Amino acid sequence: MKCAPFDYVRAASVEETVKVLGEADGDGKILAGGQSLVPVLALRMARPAVLVDVNRIPGLSSIRRIDDTVEVGATVRHSRLAEQTEHPLLAEAARWIGHTAIRSRGTAGGSIAHADPSAELPVVAVATGATVTVTGPRGSRDVDAEELFVGALTTSIEEDEMITAIRFPQPDRWGFAEFARRHGDFALVTAVVTEVRGRPRITFGGVGSVPQRAAAAEQALADRRPAAEIAHIAAEEIEPTADLHGSVEFRRAIATEMTRRALAQFDSVREQSR
Repeated sequence: MKCAPFDYVRAASVEETVKVLGEADGDGKILAGGQSLVPVLALRMARPAVLVDVNRIPGLSSIRRIDDTVEVGATVRHSRLAEQTEHPLLAEAARWIGHTAIRSRGTAGGSIAHADPSAELPVVAVATGATVTVTGPRGSRDVDAEELFVGALTTSIEEDEMITAIRFPQPDRWGFAEFARRHGDFALVTAVVTEVRGRPRITFGGVGSVPQRAAAAEQALADRRPAAEIAHIAAEEIEPTADLHGSVEFRRAIATEMTRRALAQFDSVREQSR
């Protein structure tokens, strides 16, 4: 199929983007990498009146360290995230995103804004306690990742706002494990174990409409309980959904194993840091 007709605007600034989105009155979409948006347009599942291309806006494609965080601009490509060395967990997660062609065009801001519950960057954002900078006609505001994702493909971003940057705290230790039927497919379960500013976090992607943290398992990790016990607690604590890819029981079983693998990597980082 072909996209429905739309107006195209190549924005030169964040201010212009926000202005055009406001004038579109909820009928505008931002075009960055287009890896999620364009297929939806082609299937006519979305019919925006205007597309705002943000690829030429200066200042949105940088990666920089700020204290104990790494700030990633909205138009940073996944391939750059996979290659950078400032934030090893981000690099590991980015290597699991799609295939080479997708990583070369897909963007960090686009992935966060799209809020696919199976995507890698949203779960890493929650796992590290990331902060998302959102800009609109009323200025800029910072939103905690856990508050940004409100449902599958749904965020708290207003229709006349755009993501300009994401700040990912650098974890002291981390472990990442993902299960997909083939490398590059959407994840059925992703488990991320981190220690951020001295506090453990265990987060899952692909098991529900938003990334889920396992608070009881985090406490078990803080208490230095055995890995097998922590993995069991985590899998029982989350609330997976069933779909054509697997039942609730299937996802709990996979979550148990992915947690065990993430914990093994987490512990190996601890050993290396001693």
